[in-house]
Amino acid sequence: MVIHSLDAKFALNICIPAKVSTVNVVANRNEVDDGRAPIVMMNELNFKPRRIPNQNLVWRLRQRETHFPKPGTHWHQARAFTQNIFPNFTIVNVETPPCYLRKFSPDGRYFVAFSLDQSSVEVYEFQGPSAAEELLAKESPDVEIRSRLFSSFFRLSSVVTVAQNGEHLNRECSLFTDDGRYVIVGSASYVPEEPHPYFFDIYSNNESVSPNPRSPLEDYTIHIVDMKTGMLSDSRVFKCDKIFLSHNQGLYLYRDLLAVLSVQQQQIHIFQVTSDGKFIDVRTIGRFCYEDDEFMLTCVRNVDANGQPIVRPYMETCLNGLKHRILAHLWRCAYNEGTALAMGRFYQHVELFRALRMWKMQLFDSRILLIKYASEDVVTLRVPDPNSQPSFFIVYDMETTKVLAVFENTSEKLLELFEQFCDSFRNAMLHSPAQFTCSASSNIFARQIQRRFKHTIVNAKYGGYTEAVKRLLAQLPISSQSYSSSPYLDLSLFKYDDKWVSVMERPKACGDHPIRFYSRDSGLLKFKIHAGFLGRPIPPTGKRLVAFTFHPLYPFAISVQKTNAEYVVNFHIRHLTSGVEHT
Repeated sequence: MVIHSLDAKFALNICIPAKVSTVNVVANRNEVDDGRAPIVMMNELNFKPRRIPNQNLVWRLRQRETHFPKPGTHWHQARAFTQNIFPNFTIVNVETPPCYLRKFSPDGRYFVAFSLDQSSVEVYEFQGPSAAEELLAKESPDVEIRSRLFSSFFRLSSVVTVAQNGEHLNRECSLFTDDGRYVIVGSASYVPEEPHPYFFDIYSNNESVSPNPRSPLEDYTIHIVDMKTGMLSDSRVFKCDKIFLSHNQGLYLYRDLLAVLSVQQQQIHIFQVTSDGKFIDVRTIGRFCYEDDEFMLTCVRNVDANGQPIVRPYMETCLNGLKHRILAHLWRCAYNEGTALAMGRFYQHVELFRALRMWKMQLFDSRILLIKYASEDVVTLRVPDPNSQPSFFIVYDMETTKVLAVFENTSEKLLELFEQFCDSFRNAMLHSPAQFTCSASSNIFARQIQRRFKHTIVNAKYGGYTEAVKRLLAQLPISSQSYSSSPYLDLSLFKYDDKWVSVMERPKACGDHPIRFYSRDSGLLKFKIHAGFLGRPIPPTGKRLVAFTFHPLYPFAISVQKTNAEYVVNFHIRHLTSGVEHT
């Protein structure tokens, strides 16, 4: 038996060269039985201390100049320099223009914000992470620094008015093209009660859902803005519809393909975004699967003098194209099992599958769709906790119109695929030749966080393994461009508490203490981020949330803290100083 002394443990943990002594306890069985004290022998053993890589920036630059990296590790070598150059200075309560700050473009050149009346897109050019050094070097009063800081980092390039006719831009909806030139935004306005829309405009087919006060109908417009020229390039209008714009849930952009899910009409519209910023209609999936299905149907169906079908699509009794593909796939799976029990289960639940409605979707690539189906009460937000309800995931090939797989939201197989191929679900950095998505399938530290979360649910009260699978699969489908590509959130480079900040761009609870970032290779504290307004009293009933926006490349971040109706904007920058870390 080996008992390590406290000093030895401490020396091993802090990685300082130390000569560690151990205590070997050797006891004779008879002596122990007699109650006599055992004989203690001291032996000195030299434990090899943990080596800390050289943290000197000059040394690392010299190593890069004189040594060839291993093949395929160039991007990793370049990102490792972020452990030496990081945002070490926080400026709190920065004065900003009257707008809602959104996010950076993928190349970090532009920054997008929405006007206060949510009718215009404001495009700013980022001036670089050291643009305010001259201002900070003058030792100006704090009030002057806070008032001039935003204009030092961002130069207004253009203001594009896009929302008209009473529509308002959704502040949480924006998608950037891979070249970083265009941004896609969405606006909406409630459908007026007078004049009331026509019945068949609301129910355009037999899969349309019934609107309710929790999910009212709205008129939507999808815009594409050219950030380089400051012009509105194109728009698409959806009348009497329901599209979830918040956090890009109803939109998905994969390279040059844009998918828009119409929950009200139960259709997925596929557009191609051209290089000159135009939308081209590709197909609409739902009632029909192929582009010429509607033409073939009109050739054999009776039409009136205006070419409109006599029987309205809402009155049709047959299945629509996509639902028929799903039921045909389920029937084929039951038939291939070759048992009467499998066929009986199919016919037992066939009405359940017919009543399912599309809820969310995402693109895997240019032809594969992941569609989430649930009951109509879940889709129309009548259920208070929708993620606890049964749902199904459909993997659909748009080119062949075949359903490739059907999974339940308790499927262990789908969870295994999600854990092993998480990068394919996220599609976080399609614009970059190298992928640093920091997911559970490519990062051991992210995998540890996910396993810890799973074990917490398994061991919790009213939990269990099935509940853990359901909670993890509730993340699917993943919204487009919802993960940050900043190297300072890469878990392989830095260690931080994901309770306060994470690679997923969602508001987090605001803590009372700064967020500490530790280097992975050395374990040393590198920098701290102060969120919120230091020294200000916290309202007892106020719920504090903070949203972080990191630059995709440079040591620059913006945190916006919201307490009730009050916003506090902080800038986290790189600034060489020997004083305090915030001002």
